[in-house]
Amino acid sequence: MSIGNSPEDERPFEDDPQEARLSVGHTLKQARIAAGLTVDDVSSATRVRIAIVHAIEADDFAPCGGDVYARGHIRTLAKAVHLDPAPLLDQYAADHGGGRPAPTPAAPLFEAERIRPERRGPNWTAAMVAAIVAVVGFVGFTAFKGGDDGGTTQVADGTTPATTASPTPKSDKTATKDPKPTPSDSAIAAAPQDKVTVQVSAADGKSWILAKDHNGRTLFDGLLKQGDSKTFQDSDKINLVLGDAGAIQLYVNGKKIDDDWQPGAVERLTYTKGDPQVG
Repeated sequence: MSIGNSPEDERPFEDDPQEARLSVGHTLKQARIAAGLTVDDVSSATRVRIAIVHAIEADDFAPCGGDVYARGHIRTLAKAVHLDPAPLLDQYAADHGGGRPAPTPAAPLFEAERIRPERRGPNWTAAMVAAIVAVVGFVGFTAFKGGDDGGTTQVADGTTPATTASPTPKSDKTATKDPKPTPSDSAIAAAPQDKVTVQVSAADGKSWILAKDHNGRTLFDGLLKQGDSKTFQDSDKINLVLGDAGAIQLYVNGKKIDDDWQPGAVERLTYTKGDPQVG
């Protein structure tokens, strides 16, 4: 079998005077030539390999890989050279025995084989990128957790504000309840002069609190239960919103803020290094 670009010279079927009709391969070949197409053109248009096109035009269907694929190739090549594939399929069935075959999923099988992508190895680049991202994320998380020293003050770096109050043991029936929690001496003494330090304590009940630094970044947004307290610190100012100001006790820069806030009142406050004064 020749796979060159000039199989026209090989016409074994023309030497048989008893052959009254063209073979399937010769019919496809003549139609291709009449359409002005080369074997390369047909192969590019149909995705059928050049060697298989040559073999089919020479009536050698063994390279097709089976009867089902041979019919699929015949159908595809016939459409590419503008022929009706039905007579060619009937002729192929008659020449290869069994008559016209029962309906089978030949075309879908052939199409799947024709467009099946080449096998590729593992995408090591994507795997390496994913591994690097995972390592960077782990290192960043570790650094973030390591930077949380459990201090009692909140600086303006966007970290979660720490709670300064220690857990209060349950009181028995004879214990006297302290009506208002007071800040520890260390919290007041730790207030630096070049920053604003604000301690918020839920003395008389629970209250929702929103605290932001001078850049507008949220330092805390949540509910303080009775007895809980939060301390915030910034280089310039602290902005507060108190959901129930009557339940809150404030210490600004180590000094208590004595304001007669009513229960349920919402207060919006701003404190700077020069306070205490209500902003």
